[in-house]
Amino acid sequence: MNAVTILTVPVALTIAGSDSGGGAGIQTDLRTFAFHCVHGTTAITCITAQNTLGVTRVDAMAAEAVIAQIQAVVEDIGVQAAKTGMLLNQEIILAVAQQIAAYKIDNLVVDPVMVSRTGAQLIDDDAVQTLRNTLIPQAAIITPNRYEAEILSGIEITSLEDMQAAAEIMHKELGVKAVLVKGGGMSGSLRGVDVWFNGEKLEILTTFQVQTKNTHGTGCTLSAAITANLALGKDLWTAVQAAKEYVTNALTYSLDIGKGQGPVGHFFPLLTK
Repeated sequence: MNAVTILTVPVALTIAGSDSGGGAGIQTDLRTFAFHCVHGTTAITCITAQNTLGVTRVDAMAAEAVIAQIQAVVEDIGVQAAKTGMLLNQEIILAVAQQIAAYKIDNLVVDPVMVSRTGAQLIDDDAVQTLRNTLIPQAAIITPNRYEAEILSGIEITSLEDMQAAAEIMHKELGVKAVLVKGGGMSGSLRGVDVWFNGEKLEILTTFQVQTKNTHGTGCTLSAAITANLALGKDLWTAVQAAKEYVTNALTYSLDIGKGQGPVGHFFPLLTK
């Protein structure tokens, strides 16, 4: 009889929506966690019917169901880091914020999903305000895209200088430890350029531009990769740098599936053989 090898690995929790097409949300987060050899756990906030062409239906989970999922995971398994994605409504946002505070989850990555990369607002103004006031102040880092950064900072963003100013404003006003303004929604040479600020260091993260239409789930992947690296014990800046590299590689091997915008290739090392 072969001996059993018992492994202990870090655990990460994703609190987000389900994407039936597997390109974003919970599905993407779990693949990203697995790539980093981190055990992934979930609290599903909503169920979407979507594919590479778009979303056709969204059903919210009851806030009590979201709370029960978080409690089940934390009280038995425990988590070394957690992230939030699509929280959908004010009730769920408030419930999640209360659970994060109750369990004192410090390694929290908040992807403030409120506006799509194309500029369409995804949650109502009351939910935005609740996210701003209750959950974001508990985050180790927030990862807004261009339009989310505009809402949270109150300034229009059209240049690198605007991205830098927005990062500084959000850090000062929201009480978060660090801000990463994502440039995926920017145009020209700023596409894919991110700005980091933690109150002391302002950094610009650049990489080569990957020419692909298959970018679905990029934001989820980045925040999940940061979460995984935090669960592995890396400091915040190192986790962000490693996550940026991972996303760039995943974009390079993006998947041309479906009739629309395919997802990034989370398991890219397997695709090169």
